[in-house]
Amino acid sequence: MYSTFDHLYEQYHQSIYQFIFYMVRDQHIAEELVQDVYIKVLGSYKDFDGKSNEKTWLFSIAKHVAIDYIRRENRQKRKWFGMVVSDEKIDAKDPDPLPEQVMLENEEIRVVYEALGSCSLSHRQVLILRFIESLSVKETAKALSWSESKVKTTQHRAIQQVKKRLKNHHKWKEGGHETYE
Repeated sequence: MYSTFDHLYEQYHQSIYQFIFYMVRDQHIAEELVQDVYIKVLGSYKDFDGKSNEKTWLFSIAKHVAIDYIRRENRQKRKWFGMVVSDEKIDAKDPDPLPEQVMLENEEIRVVYEALGSCSLSHRQVLILRFIESLSVKETAKALSWSESKVKTTQHRAIQQVKKRLKNHHKWKEGGHETYE
């Protein structure tokens, strides 16, 4: 069991962390929630029936852990959503990029994350699983306990929402405004 657990941890830890981080937008909370995920994995692996692959199963657990946290925070009337883009998460493609290039890339990534952050929780989950974690529609449906058609519909609506948000950002920027609305 422990060698299987070690394998699951090594193979999926970073992906699970990123998924949860994108949902809660707080590094320390994401780290704690990842620990909660793996505690649940350790306690329930014997019940894993193999109907889905391990990655889908792990993301399903991670989704539930993150949603439980968000619900607790909402009940306490705290503002749980904040946009933090960590500089260490941003990789420049050029080994020696010019400072202006790095700044522009960081700004573009920040704007995309803000657009993603403006989405509803269900839209954000689908976009993260489909495009950041590269899960298939079928895997995403299993991870979220949804039908494939619901994933496709939610994905379409989420993409439209992000496109609209990005279009609005570019209009503001072209109008000489530096703030994001």
